[in-house]
Amino acid sequence: MTNTFPWNRWAARLGLAALVLTLAFAPVGCKRKAKVRVQATEEETPRMASTVSMGDPRSASQLVSGFHTIEQNSWRWTARQFTVVLRPPLGAAQKGAALKMRLTVPDPVIAQLKTVSLAASVNGHPLPPETYTKPGQYTYTRDVAASFFAGESTKIEFQLDRAMAPANGDVRELGIVAQSIGLEPK
Repeated sequence: MTNTFPWNRWAARLGLAALVLTLAFAPVGCKRKAKVRVQATEEETPRMASTVSMGDPRSASQLVSGFHTIEQNSWRWTARQFTVVLRPPLGAAQKGAALKMRLTVPDPVIAQLKTVSLAASVNGHPLPPETYTKPGQYTYTRDVAASFFAGESTKIEFQLDRAMAPANGDVRELGIVAQSIGLEPK
């Protein structure tokens, strides 16, 4: 009678080695790539801006009301009343800030309305108005007191004394053209 015991041990070792090699090289032969989903974390979520450009679609979330769609990739018509939310600049609660709005009063506005006055309020605190009697580009600039700032956002409400009513198939109320609105440190 022959002893098959050594032969069985050798076959078992060979089978085990084949299994180990198969498992070791299995990922190398796999062609399918795993899908990775990237999600913004709280740290990566964009912060509210201190200045918004009307031509930047990313600023739309800060334009609360009264702004029409982007035109020519750079500006927006406003309604008679419009509101924006901005992040106060660093140190605004101690030193105050400057509100700056770059705007255009278009020819048709002056031709139809003769004059238009723009006023603003910051967190409910009114700022002095400015009256425009000629078409052109302007910067509405007002100092904002430190006491007007509280928290991580600042609500700025604008109001025109008049605006053009919808006409000629355009259903929008048209006020002025806004290019940017911002709060700058003092």
